Amino acid sequence: MQETILILDFGSQYTQLIARRLRELNVYCEIHPWNKVPFIGNDIKGVILSGSPFSVRDENSPKPDLSSIKGKLPLLGVCFGAQYLAHHFGGDVQASKTREYGRAILSFVDNDSPLLHHVKSNSQVWMSHGDTIKKIPDNYRLICSTQDVEFAGYEVRDEQTYAIQFHPEVYHTEFGAQILKNFVVNICKCSQSWTPDSFIDVTVSDLRQKIGSDKVIMGLSGGVDSSVAATLLHRAIGQNLYCVFVDNGLLRKDEFESVLESYRGLGLNVKGVNAKQEFYDALKDEKDPEKKRKIIGSKFIDIFDRESKLFSDAKWLGQGTIYPDVIESVSATGGPSATIKSHHNVGGLPAYMKLQVVEPLRLLFKDEVRRVGRALEIPEAIIGRHPFPGPGLGIRILGDITEEKVRILQEVDHIFISGLKAANLYNDVWQAGAILLPVQSVGVMGDERTYENAVALRAVSSTDGMTADWCHLPYEFLAKISNEIINGVKGINRVTYDISSKPPATIEWE
Repeated sequence: MQETILILDFGSQYTQLIARRLRELNVYCEIHPWNKVPFIGNDIKGVILSGSPFSVRDENSPKPDLSSIKGKLPLLGVCFGAQYLAHHFGGDVQASKTREYGRAILSFVDNDSPLLHHVKSNSQVWMSHGDTIKKIPDNYRLICSTQDVEFAGYEVRDEQTYAIQFHPEVYHTEFGAQILKNFVVNICKCSQSWTPDSFIDVTVSDLRQKIGSDKVIMGLSGGVDSSVAATLLHRAIGQNLYCVFVDNGLLRKDEFESVLESYRGLGLNVKGVNAKQEFYDALKDEKDPEKKRKIIGSKFIDIFDRESKLFSDAKWLGQGTIYPDVIESVSATGGPSATIKSHHNVGGLPAYMKLQVVEPLRLLFKDEVRRVGRALEIPEAIIGRHPFPGPGLGIRILGDITEEKVRILQEVDHIFISGLKAANLYNDVWQAGAILLPVQSVGVMGDERTYENAVALRAVSSTDGMTADWCHLPYEFLAKISNEIINGVKGINRVTYDISSKPPATIEWE
């Protein structure tokens, strides 16, 4: 059995970061909605209660059933989780006079708590809450405070139940990783055995058991995710995997031919399908970003359905869905978190399509996918590629899509990405691309007035795509690329650089 830490999601923006920090400790974890607690078997080593946008004082706030958990398994409440464990079991939680958000300095009240081993007093922590705990139940013991928050941390006597008002999962909390390690390793006794190799072994075994001798049709995108997912499936079921790589007319310049060749080099059974015109026709005159995403996703499904019928006994559709796709599309796991945007590969298949979905990477973050890919010995030319959105250039062309706009953006993108590689900047960037803006601007070219298109260049640094900072590319490099684009791409007379971070912006513009 896979040792697992269960994270109950109350809708916090930071819930996924808890999972990321535990994975960095080589501890497997899963996020589940607070109101859909799975069976607590021997594989569950401990439970973490997340933060939440709700107040425990609200009538409609989450009220989890902890009867099979509290006092029976190690339990850690974070922010809302800490307030719930105090409020529900006899303490007092009130609205803060001022919103407690940002940095605070932690001081110890009880140095003996196993949750705080190797954590230094007077270290920085990160607060983000509107309520504060005024009183804890009688059998609870205070372990740490800050200047403004008396009950910054506590534990329950004669139980392995702990709670902290601050967020250990964010980088602003200096000893946050140590606190989480104290909980999952020292208290929950996790062995830290969840590695890329162990993931591969377990996943391949599970795929063989799940799929058996059935045939799988796999939609390839050319990116890291689908490449790793296909390789895992190929290792599990061999030639029963049939891969389809669709040219939707929204790929990068010359990408269809080069990627198709690289897949064949991996030994995959792959077929290329030219469906450019089908996508252009389906997207004609559509400007709404969400509708474009859904059209592209629907058209992919149509094509895969058509291709699957060439293999009359195919029963599964393989996809390279990863955790951030799921999180942004529907919330972390169907819980109360907000939907950010739709992803073309999330949400299931239409009823008419008689295929089941298999997603080997559904619970992995992007950096974990790369580590698994390297363990599978997939060439670095594939594993090291920047992420590229499933809808492709369709969501980097703001407004309606035409073949001419695609041509223009492909040329711009090619100059930008090639320039990053030539300047040895490509590996310093997590994701880069160009966006064709739905505006024209006045320019002067050859002493003549022009009124042509503007593009925005985007380059970000990130670990997992959940948060991202814009890259400080050298001015000289940006000037050179801007000059090459304006001189080399007919229809462009202005280049801008996007210096927005995520949040509040997203990496893509649509």
